Amino acid sequence: MTLPPYSPELQPVERAWNLTDEPLANRCFVAELQNALGERCAWLETQPNLITQHTLFHWWPLYTN
Repeated sequence: MTLPPYSPELQPVERAWNLTDEPLANRCFVAELQNALGERCAWLETQPNLITQHTLFHWWPLYTN
């Protein structure tokens, strides 16, 4: 059995890239890139439901504290 070339179910983080790509479009400087990604990650930390929508799969184990 071979795996498909693209399978977000096997790598859930692949679906999260769509959440970080927007502020990075057309950026060419490393410092600006770092700042844009840092700002986006800080914003994403305040959006747990959005992250869950992009990464939670029916087969992914749920952990509770």
